[in-house]
Amino acid sequence: MKNILILGIFLMSNVSADKLGFDRLTGQPFASRSEVIAKNGMAATSHPLATQAAITILQSGGSAVDAAIAANAVLGLVEPTGCGIGGDLFAIIWDSDNKEITGLNASGKSPQNLTLDHFRDNKMTEIPYLGPLPITVPGAVDGWFEMHDKYGKLTMMEILQPAITYAKEGFPVSETVAWLWNENSQSRTNFPGFMKVFMPDGKAPKKGEIFKNPALASTYEKIAKKGRDVFYKGEIAEEIDKFMKENDGHLIYEDMANHKSDWVKPMSTNYRGYEVYQLPPNTQGLAVLQLLNILEAYNIRDMGFASSEYIHTFVEAKKLVYEDRARYYADPDFSKIPIDYLNSSQYADERRQLIDPDSAARSVTAGDLPLENGDTIYLTVADKDGNMVSLIQSNYGDMGAGLTPPNLGFSFQNRGQLFSLKDNHSNIYAPNKRPFHTIIPAFVTKNEVPWLSFGLMGGSMQPQGHAQIIINLVDFGMNVQEAGDAARIRHAGSSQPTDYRMHDGGELYLESSIKSDIRDELKAKGHNVATERHVYGGYQAIMFDSKNKTYLGGSDPRKDGQASGY
Repeated sequence: MKNILILGIFLMSNVSADKLGFDRLTGQPFASRSEVIAKNGMAATSHPLATQAAITILQSGGSAVDAAIAANAVLGLVEPTGCGIGGDLFAIIWDSDNKEITGLNASGKSPQNLTLDHFRDNKMTEIPYLGPLPITVPGAVDGWFEMHDKYGKLTMMEILQPAITYAKEGFPVSETVAWLWNENSQSRTNFPGFMKVFMPDGKAPKKGEIFKNPALASTYEKIAKKGRDVFYKGEIAEEIDKFMKENDGHLIYEDMANHKSDWVKPMSTNYRGYEVYQLPPNTQGLAVLQLLNILEAYNIRDMGFASSEYIHTFVEAKKLVYEDRARYYADPDFSKIPIDYLNSSQYADERRQLIDPDSAARSVTAGDLPLENGDTIYLTVADKDGNMVSLIQSNYGDMGAGLTPPNLGFSFQNRGQLFSLKDNHSNIYAPNKRPFHTIIPAFVTKNEVPWLSFGLMGGSMQPQGHAQIIINLVDFGMNVQEAGDAARIRHAGSSQPTDYRMHDGGELYLESSIKSDIRDELKAKGHNVATERHVYGGYQAIMFDSKNKTYLGGSDPRKDGQASGY
């Protein structure tokens, strides 16, 4: 009883954990559960059933990639509010045999028969959020097979079997997913196939109700038996082509047949001795590196976690980076982007000079660069051989575009909504072009050894969240679970990522545990501190302890997820 009382006093104060004799507690002024620690393998996902599927695959002799695919397939069933095989995928993989990092861009392109003139002729100023127009080629399945061909051990049938079984026999819908399912299904009820697949009883399933998706089970079985070509060149592609023609869609068989993923070289920056890796555009990963480059010059540790000085500095740096993000990040096949320059210390030094320590900027502009031509899930897995996978996969907007082939059991992503329709914009719509992507996996090494595989989903929150996680770990000394539990900040600039002019300073959202006096200090600096609820993302992470040769896992309490190992 005495120890419980002491612990309670500690959690309400900022007393050093060392003085209390607890090894686990690191002295942060908030409650946090302990990390998960295991020797042979680890998985962290946003749903317990997906985590357990990954662990089962690892224990059956599967690789980290096998387990990641299994988890992703389960998530496409149990968390259709964030992902599915109608969407795209990105991954960063640590190959322990070759001691190297590889990156995979498994994002799809816009339909070849949909032109910019279609939007202009219909007097559109932006691409609609729902319906056929924002649909792009789904890249996730090809991403699975690219990773599996290179790093897989088990058969695809073994890997997809947990998801197939749950789809046939049903699973109990979890709390956060049930809320999102109900919230997002209402706007999609009029789209073909949606209610039959996701609202078979005329309503979204509630928490604890058993949901089945036999059509998705059948699709998974075809993929497992016949390979990736059944999805892109076989009967599934033909079914997609037929469905689109019947429902005014623009995606055609040839778009599917021509799709391929790209293996890419991750880019990185060094933040206080830690090498932080992201994937290049068309993702927004460069924003994380730009943000860390600007912030490294500040003594963040002495500012203190959740202080007004730290939050102000972070937000002002974010404003500068996001102007570059919105104006310049695009498909590199269409726009030459000077990544090295944007990621340089020289450019960070120049941009840093624009930050006023006492006043919030009302507007900023993108940097003058030497350019030419102008809801999601995250999971991470590590195996007994030291391989690690950082994987993110998404429908883009919650349950996607709404169009859902009833015989296939999944909805299509609406990622194309992120194209710009503005003249001379790097991300302007064009046929056969990959849109700007918000989803980003991350990886960190220390002295060329794996240190952290992590991600934090949530649209424009992602670069902000990634940087906050790194800062929590490196500057504030939090452990891998605390780094995700800590209160987050989110600055929102404009309503559209492609609108790169911030309006009237944007809005600053703070999680509820950040104190009122801090909020008052930020308001005094000119920040528009918002009071309404906002989305702060979902975090999963695995840290590698190179000394003890163990994995440490953390999972976000804002989601239904779980970190587990064996």
